[in-house]
Amino acid sequence: MKQIFHYIVISITIFLLSCNDSYLERYPLAELAPENYFRNAKELENYTNSFYDQLPDALAIHYNNPHQADDEARNTLPDEFRGTRITPGSGGGWSWSALRRINLYLEYSHQCDDETARFLYDGVARFFRAYFYFDKIIRFGDVPWLDSVLGVDDERLRAPRDSRKFVFGKMLEDIDFAIEHGRTQKSGQLITKWTALALKSRMCLFEGTFRKYHDLGDWEEILQECVNASQELMNNGIYSIYTSNPTSAYHELFIAENAILDEMILARQYSEGAAFIHSANFYILSASYGRPGMQKSLVNSYLMKDGSRFTDIDGYETMQFYEETQDRDPRMAQTIRTPGYKRIGSNQMSVPDFATSVTGYQYSKYILAPQYDAGRNINDMPIFRYAEVLLNFAEAKAELGTLAQDDINRSIKLLRDRVDMPNLDMATANASPDPYLISEYPNVSTGTNRGVILEIRRERRIELVKEGHRYRDLMRWKEGKRLERPFYGMYFPGVGEYDLDRNGTIDLVIYEGSAPTPVPGRQYQRLGELVLENGKDGGRIINLPDITKEWDEEKDYLYPIPLDELLLNSSLTQNPGWDTAGGIVDENNK
Repeated sequence: MKQIFHYIVISITIFLLSCNDSYLERYPLAELAPENYFRNAKELENYTNSFYDQLPDALAIHYNNPHQADDEARNTLPDEFRGTRITPGSGGGWSWSALRRINLYLEYSHQCDDETARFLYDGVARFFRAYFYFDKIIRFGDVPWLDSVLGVDDERLRAPRDSRKFVFGKMLEDIDFAIEHGRTQKSGQLITKWTALALKSRMCLFEGTFRKYHDLGDWEEILQECVNASQELMNNGIYSIYTSNPTSAYHELFIAENAILDEMILARQYSEGAAFIHSANFYILSASYGRPGMQKSLVNSYLMKDGSRFTDIDGYETMQFYEETQDRDPRMAQTIRTPGYKRIGSNQMSVPDFATSVTGYQYSKYILAPQYDAGRNINDMPIFRYAEVLLNFAEAKAELGTLAQDDINRSIKLLRDRVDMPNLDMATANASPDPYLISEYPNVSTGTNRGVILEIRRERRIELVKEGHRYRDLMRWKEGKRLERPFYGMYFPGVGEYDLDRNGTIDLVIYEGSAPTPVPGRQYQRLGELVLENGKDGGRIINLPDITKEWDEEKDYLYPIPLDELLLNSSLTQNPGWDTAGGIVDENNK
């Protein structure tokens, strides 16, 4: 299985072409001599393999901010959370070189007489064009739709942006072509019919809910497209939710050297022998890279093992670590260190390390044995997995008002069965919406499906944590204001000694003033460096209390177009609220 990925990487190395990122410059066709290429199936395959570099790597999936959004706290905050983004002079994601390569291929692939091969690889190219534009409409909203390589005098160089609705319609054409002509053999590394269905499910859920919550209209049909794509993949039966032991199955998905293809539709592949490795162990367990830790609000969201709500328990706000982690959804103990945690390859129980986790809730998801520390991870990383498709299906139907208990039984229930959790009951959820989730997501309307929509959001957050979805979820739900809230960690009643796992040994000492004489095996945190809400009187850990977070509802859901692009093309309008020097001022900016 690893050999496929190695071949793709070699092909990418051969066929990647260097050029300026601005789409305004003509692609150097002469250097390729395209009229002498694209003649057979192997040449089509080799060239389209270069498109795989668009896919996220391990760093983007598990680490890069702002993707983890309010799931995670670190010792730094991205500009998106602080409200300090500025309009860049250049760059800023306004990059078109990947699209040029795709359009170049599609202009010349007809030179191959093997129609079967041409349709197959045209499908791969059009998958990646839809994937490319998905990122662009998320980032910028309206963007130019370009489906051919531009010449130096092409009038489209000076054209305005096309509407996101027009662009999304073109994306649907591309992804439907990829679905129709994609290979049907399952592969965790190559684009298939099933990968295309998963992308369609994802992009239609995003666009449909974005239009709904941002009052753009025309959202129902798009959400139905999400349902249809998800359902087609579900009905085929080629994928399932991976199960083994309820106490380990979820965790096993993310530490597997070879992606578990029961559930993984597409994965980023890594291999030590070929020097394709990543650094999950290092980034999560090192004090040098942000000290990431799960946020309190996510910890609070995990249900009890019997399916009841943790936040319904009196005094949940002041529960300490040991008490709050008992009898919870087993995915919690398979995502962060909880009492009794043993690292892979060790028989020794380990408590959270406060030197490497700012909240105390330290991740174990993706973590391999110590031999893989220092940037040596070889576990494959999820890009599309079946669990996401099931969640997309349930959410789209809930938002449309067509969800039934049988739909939950076909989707959410499978995720909960994996960890031996009770099923979600739609009638109960709607009859008594969770007050905690209502406070988390105030934009959910007071409709008949309010409770179940909130529960599906809970399920999505827990199931997909640290897989790069959360920021985009908040953007499509119009919940950016959540990012202004304080980021909290564990609760402590004040200075003192703490036996975190209740094994009779002190694990943590919180002190003020001079440091006590160290005792081996104990961690020491000075009050003030470890900031508690009420100082020496205790409270939750507060992450970066002196940094102000600001979210502008009028502009922050989109990124700005770089100023040099506005100067080069006077027909471009800037996104609302951002600097417009050199371009036309949008009416919304006045």
